[in-house]
Amino acid sequence: MSLVFSQLVNGLQLGSIYALVALGYSMVYGIILLLNFAHGDIIMVGAYTVYYSMTMFGFHPIVSVLLAIVISTLLGVTIEKVAYTPLRSAPRLSLLITAIGISFLLENGAQLLFGADTKSMNVLISGSVQIGSTNLSLAAIVTIAVSVVAMIILTILVQKTKLGKAMRAVSEDMGSAQLMGISLNRTISFTFAVGSALAGIGSVLYLCAYPQASPTMGSMLGLKAFVAAVLGGIGSIPGAMIGGFAIGLLEALASAVGLSTWKDAVVFSILIVVLIVKPTGILGRKITEKV
Repeated sequence: MSLVFSQLVNGLQLGSIYALVALGYSMVYGIILLLNFAHGDIIMVGAYTVYYSMTMFGFHPIVSVLLAIVISTLLGVTIEKVAYTPLRSAPRLSLLITAIGISFLLENGAQLLFGADTKSMNVLISGSVQIGSTNLSLAAIVTIAVSVVAMIILTILVQKTKLGKAMRAVSEDMGSAQLMGISLNRTISFTFAVGSALAGIGSVLYLCAYPQASPTMGSMLGLKAFVAAVLGGIGSIPGAMIGGFAIGLLEALASAVGLSTWKDAVVFSILIVVLIVKPTGILGRKITEKV
């Protein structure tokens, strides 16, 4: 039971990170139907921000964390303004290709600036908590708690605030929302800002579990978060949370039964099954298009 409980917590820790990143995918897709594949690389930028602010400039960890969130947010908004806004009326495939191009640009730019080697750093959160006969790392507990709080705040933001209502209106009908006086540019930029801030938080939580940064670290993490978003129902905020936790628990289960080298294959197999059996995901809804 001790081993099962430990693996459960590990799965929830990893799932919390996937859920935060998947929320960014779902929010952007829900607004402008864009699969922002550069989203995972924003996590990489946030991780490098924490690494260099702590090791090179000697900032306090809390200052480094806040700086990573701010830079991730600014980067997400800048990408939206520079790369996506001019193509808003272009075919959806053009936006998708642009997102992939931005992803490659960030990865290769990071290799040129920081080098291709992995940068290791001190553990952000150390120590453990004894619960019965099980030792749980403090980092895992903090990760789960922070992700739950972030999700609650996001839900309140979307459901109760004026900008949140504007986001839901644009998601339902962009044209009607504009006719009602909602600023499309401000709403989309706000969505990218919130999604990128969540990616910044995700990068910090990822460093709590794996204290190292590399130019390609966001690639696989972003892909798995995308699988989580599809599993939960892309465009659905609660679905992204459920999908993230489900993927994290399945990876922990695969490792527990001795399939740790196959856990990536397990994740992408789930994507194939979901697309075949229920393409809309757990909480997704069918969209009817008039021809």
